[in-house]
Parts: sequence; C-alpha cells; structure tokens
Amino acid sequence: MEQKTTADDGVEVTAGYDDKAARRRQSAFARRKSSAVVEEAAAIVEASTLNDADRRLAEMGYAQVYKREFSWLSTFSFALSVSGLFASVSTTFIYPYEAGGASSAVWSWLISGFGCYCIALSVAELVSAYPTSGGLYFTCKYLAPTNWVPEISWLCGWLNLIGQIAGAASTEYGCAQLLLAAVSMAGDFNGYVPTDRQTVGVMAAFVVLHGSLNSLNTAALEKMTKTYVIFHIAVLFSCCVALLAMCDYKHTSSYTWTTVVNNSGWSPTGWSFLFGFLSASWTMTDYDATAHIAEEIKDPEIKAPWSIALALGFTWIGGWLFTIVLAYCSGDPTHTLGNVVDQPVAQIFYDVIGRNGGIFFTVAACFVLNFTAMTAIQAGARTIWAYSRDEMLPLSRVWYKIDRRTDTPIYAVWLFATCCVLINLIGLGSYTAISAIFNLTAIALDWSYCIPIICKVLYGKFERGPFHLGWASLPINIWAVCWTSFVTIIYVMPTIRPVTPQNMNYVVVLMAAVAIFAVGYWYAAGRYYYIGPRVKAQLIMGVAGEEGKVDSSGGSSDEKRDPTAVP
Repeated sequence: MEQKTTADDGVEVTAGYDDKAARRRQSAFARRKSSAVVEEAAAIVEASTLNDADRRLAEMGYAQVYKREFSWLSTFSFALSVSGLFASVSTTFIYPYEAGGASSAVWSWLISGFGCYCIALSVAELVSAYPTSGGLYFTCKYLAPTNWVPEISWLCGWLNLIGQIAGAASTEYGCAQLLLAAVSMAGDFNGYVPTDRQTVGVMAAFVVLHGSLNSLNTAALEKMTKTYVIFHIAVLFSCCVALLAMCDYKHTSSYTWTTVVNNSGWSPTGWSFLFGFLSASWTMTDYDATAHIAEEIKDPEIKAPWSIALALGFTWIGGWLFTIVLAYCSGDPTHTLGNVVDQPVAQIFYDVIGRNGGIFFTVAACFVLNFTAMTAIQAGARTIWAYSRDEMLPLSRVWYKIDRRTDTPIYAVWLFATCCVLINLIGLGSYTAISAIFNLTAIALDWSYCIPIICKVLYGKFERGPFHLGWASLPINIWAVCWTSFVTIIYVMPTIRPVTPQNMNYVVVLMAAVAIFAVGYWYAAGRYYYIGPRVKAQLIMGVAGEEGKVDSSGGSSDEKRDPTAVP
C-alpha cells in the first residue's frame, strides 16, 4: 500500500508501508504514557551539511547530538578496557582453578575464548551495518519481522540493559575486592580481613568516582580512555615476566596441561571441568559496549567493529597466555584456594613475587578494573539515553536530557551508577549472591546479542556494512548461538557441591526476576506506548525549494518513511 506525504520543504514523497504495522503504531501513539519523551516533530537535516557518519545516522532516523571525539586509538582502548583482561582474569581465575585445577584453566580459556570470539565477530558485523548508541538493540528494527519489532527489540533491550548493569556492578565489586586484598596482603594475610560491609562501602565509593568521571565531556573521556591501553599491556607483560622469572616451583608441563584436580565436589570430573568456561565468558563479554559510543566515534562503521574484533582477539589470546603463566606458577591448589580474601591470584602474586610485588600487581589490577568500570558506566549511560530516545524507559524525558555544559547525558550516568550500587547491596547478605551477578552478566548480554543474530540468520534482511565476515558469516553466527545455548547451562549450575544456601548459584533467581519484570512491564505498560526504535530525524536530499527526496525511515536510503510512524 502507498500513501503520499509532504515534507516541510513542500516536497511530496511516496512511501510504502505495512497497513497492519501502521495501525499498530497509531494505536500505540494514541495510548502513550505521560512518562515518555515530550512529542516533537522530527528534526529536518540537510544532507549536504553532514559528514558521512552523521548522514548515515540521519538515514537511520536520528539526528547527531554528541561530539565525535573518539579516534582509532581511543576506540580500540575503549573496546579493550571493557574486558579488563589483566584484572578480569585475576578476579575470575578461581572458577576454572576450583573446577579442575591448572589444566582446566588453560584449556577452558582456549575453548571458551573461541566461542566468545565468534560472538564478538558476529556483533562487530552488525555494529558496522547499524552504528548507533542503541547497539544491538537497535538492529532489531532492521533484522526482525516488521510486525514483531516492538516485542523483539523490547526483550533484547531489557536483556542488554540488565546485563550491562550486572556487568558494571560486578566490576565495581571486583575493584573493591582487589583493593582490600592488597590491604590484607600488606599484613601478610594474617591481620586484616575485609568484611562484606567494607567491601560494599568501598564499591559504592568507586561507583561515585566513576560516575563523576563520566559526568565530564566526551573530549575528556577520550583523553582518559586512550591512555589505558598502554598501561594495561605494560602491566600484563611485566607481570607475566615477573612470575615466570621469580617462580622457583613451577609445575611441569604434564601437570599444567593434563592433570585435573577437582576441588568442586562435582562428579564426574569432566562435568566439573566445564565450569572453567566461566572465567573467559565473563571476561570476554559486553562486546557491544563500543557500539554504545558509536555516535561519539569518528567513522564508527569502520572503527567500532574493527576495534571490537581486534580488542577481543587480543583478549582471547592474551587472556589465554596469562592464564597459562598463572597455571604454571599456581603452586599447591589447596593453599592457593585457601586465600582468606577469596582471591587466589593475589595469593599467587604474594607467594611468587613477595609482599611488595604482590601489592603492586594487585593494585595495578585494581587500577585496570577501574578503567573497565569507567567505560562500562559510559556505555551503560549511553544505552539508557538511547533507549529513552526511543521512549522505552519510564521517565524517558528525564534520562534523555543532555547537559549543556558537557554535552553528555548526566542524568542517565547517575541512574546507571545508582543501579550498580543497589544491585551490589545484596553483597551485604551473601557473597554467593554477588557471584551470581557475574553469571547474570554473561547470560543476559550474550542472549541480547543472539536475538538479533538469530533474526539475521532466519529472516535474511541484513545489509552488511564495511566490516563483514563474508562467506564465514553464517557458520560464525550459528556457532555463536550454539555456544551461548551450551554455556548457559553451565552458568546456571552451582559450581560447588554439596549445594548449600551459602554456595548456591542464585543466577536462576535473578534471571527469573529479570524475565518477570521485562514481560510483566511489557503487558502492564510497554505495549501501550512502545513501538520500537523511532524516527527522530528526516534527511533532506538537496536544499529547500529545490526538487529532492526525504529519507527518514530509520533505514537504508532506499526505504521511505512510513507516514504513520511517530517521529
């Protein structure tokens, strides 16, 4: 069906649209909630005044708001900082080491890292085609069946947001753990042992620090971010050299690569071995964080996906090599796992390098993880802002505001930071419940990526961008989904037996809460006002008064605007 509409410059445009989808959008518009963004006409932008990145954004239905400050170095550094390789391995090494000893750590990183890298490549391909602050959530507009875009993007969006909050919260908690582990190490682990309250208190202080830094403008964030990559790689390399050079009791290669030491209580040992996948899966996640700053990157369709691919490739191989070093230098498993602050890597540092060296590298890991937390909050705030632009969240008009002094979404920053503190308060009652947040991060984020990947494979609507996987795209996409389905089973299982209230994996409870909230909120309110990613800009080809065309569908340039769509 076709309908004619007239643009503000008087140019008449014929647009094709789906009758059923149009009626649905009209109905949703009529029942809009008052908490939504104040309704306003789509911005009219002239194509000749835009650079390529801003023009592509306008073609997808959005006007440029942020300043594009991120260069190649800062974008790659941002993508690498999200994984926090050195610190993330340091805080999650306990999972494979407890599950099967040194060999589990080594082989689990290699195997799990490959599966995670397939997800990262799949994400990078989608980001190149649709570079917006909405990330993978936004791609549902182009990949899913038109009539199901609201439901699918709603589910994908909430999974991604919850995963980001859980990821940032667990990162902040890890910062506190590492800092307090260094303090305990200063007393040779015989004096001070941090309490849950102290850990939560230090975590909250870190959140305030990172929220304050994210309240600065994009130029300041870019300058801080690009310094990270040099420091991170230098610390990682120097730590590996120091451990190998100073360890006098390195395990043999036979022990490191073939001996399984099951400290989890699970039987058979092969099943216990699989829990080692958790370390790599938590470290190599949040792949689309770089996509959420796409509107702050110069040439995002090239720099964002390549940064994701290169940074995650480095994380996979670098994390594996670092894990091998830790495995050779890990000493007796009973002694290493008996660390009073539940940080076996801190114990390895202490045993091999000594107290002063151990404190240095533990503090360095804390510093690295601080960068991870800072970038996670930046990505999370941009996610909240992008969702509010599409009127997906309650009080969207508040979170959508841009501070005039910094040109950044400060309200969204502090909403995200507050959520991180609130979710970590469960650490006051149970450290085991905090551990479940690590698993929730990987489950929620990975499935928020798999939803658009599945749509891409099933419906064939994908139009690739400058970065693409060519003939390998389909097998990589399929393996990414299969791998996620497999490791999800591992994520929800308790890692220690016998299972008690103290070691139960409560991620099932958290996932049920997320599902109930997302589905319940959809039926209670979301379906009445949310219509999927919106059109906020009309791209004018030519100048007013001359013959031209309007493209504001939020899609490729050959898609015309649905005249019934809410701007």
